Amino acid sequence: MPTMTQATPGQMEHTHLGRSGLSVSRLCLGTMNFGPETSEEDSHAIMDRALEVGINFFDTANVYGWVKGEGITEQIIGRWLAQGGGRREKTVLATKLYGSMSDWPNDTFLSARNIRHACDASLRRLQTDHIDLYQMHHVDRRTPWDEIWEAFEVLRTQGKVLYFGASNHAGWHLAKANETAHRRGRFGLVSEQSIYNLLKREVELEVLPACEDYGLGFVPWSPLNGGLLGGIVRKTQEGKRRLTGRAKEGLKKHRKALKRYEELCDEIGEEPADVALAWLLHQPVVTAPIIGPRTMEQLDGALHSMSVRLEDDVLEELDALFPGPGGPAPEAYAW
Repeated sequence: MPTMTQATPGQMEHTHLGRSGLSVSRLCLGTMNFGPETSEEDSHAIMDRALEVGINFFDTANVYGWVKGEGITEQIIGRWLAQGGGRREKTVLATKLYGSMSDWPNDTFLSARNIRHACDASLRRLQTDHIDLYQMHHVDRRTPWDEIWEAFEVLRTQGKVLYFGASNHAGWHLAKANETAHRRGRFGLVSEQSIYNLLKREVELEVLPACEDYGLGFVPWSPLNGGLLGGIVRKTQEGKRRLTGRAKEGLKKHRKALKRYEELCDEIGEEPADVALAWLLHQPVVTAPIIGPRTMEQLDGALHSMSVRLEDDVLEELDALFPGPGGPAPEAYAW
């Protein structure tokens, strides 16, 4: 369970990232929209505002920007950091590697070669001498954990990375990763980043229990499940949003529950997006949900979730509307 520390400007709470001594804000600024959806000028303004209100935990990845090999989002962050004014010193900077950065075979996945080159490339784009949290964006089933940890150990010895984390890993992957690290006399992973929200609760089976047992911080991505938990029924009825693909299918599948969810939010006087974030903040293993604002208004809106307190009867109805897998494994499916 996260241990809270003192509030800072804007009443932002901070907590340790898992069992580490690193203090991070209880909201994590996701930057995936910086570049493709949000201009560099607006991205810089959003990051300045985040620091102003006490959000010190920023998450990115080398593939963000979605132009192969360019690392556009990292470049935008790098130019922001280069402005100085304490920006780098105040920021807990997290990035990720795994995705393809070129058409050549060794510029993807988690080989020791790619770990070395990907880290150096991210450092250049981010215009910094170290990454606070370096994360594996996905599991690499073909690279041995000993190879991965040997490469990570070199990066830490060189002072290029302080902590290591995972993303989109299964519970048994986290166990194997940390057992390998412990066998090598190393600290191991400090965090896992997976999809988790009221509509996507599979991680409750084994990922969350593994994080709790090994002392990993848990950082949920897609807290609104692609916008479905952000008032989608009302927005579509009012013509404010048109849906395609998975979002359209998700609304069709969950319309009844989402309609009641939005009614419940109205009853307690809160916006659906804020309730979805607040629900995550009520979960004991959650460190910091990732918010990915495209605009300053979306950032300021997300800040309100920190003050939303959900009563037991509301939490019970949310569980009834969006039931999880039934608890941790194996009790969820066995005696």
